[in-house]
Amino acid sequence: MESWRFVADVHLARLAKYLRLFGFDTLYFSSIGDEELIHIATTQGRTILTKDRDLARQTPQAYLVQPKGLEAQLERLFADLQLRIQRPFSRCMVDNTLLEPIAKEAILERIPPKVREWCETFWYCPGCQRIYWRGSHWERMQLMVERFGGGTP
Repeated sequence: MESWRFVADVHLARLAKYLRLFGFDTLYFSSIGDEELIHIATTQGRTILTKDRDLARQTPQAYLVQPKGLEAQLERLFADLQLRIQRPFSRCMVDNTLLEPIAKEAILERIPPKVREWCETFWYCPGCQRIYWRGSHWERMQLMVERFGGGTP
């Protein structure tokens, strides 16, 4: 599948966050029932990511996430589904919304003073209004992106 879309069950918040980092359209709800997950997967063409064996048996749209630990989960998922990172850093890691560039001048009061001194490029989430920039946190996340086959955006 060229453009994977996921919906993760309540036990996979961290996995959902990192799939968003890698650019995958990944829904996550802190509270959701199996029937609703199946409905979302069916109507939106998504693959359910779950640790629930019973749910995985109920529908062919489910992928059973077996390993413990984020990196092991990602390794298995990438191998089994032959995932390829397409657009890293393009989605909000919190709410899955596509990020948009924003002028520094429009957000000066919202960014830390030290960041104002050196950073010129910013993105924001139209959904939750978070601001993103390439700081030390970005460098750590970029290493993860590179590890799983993605380049620099």
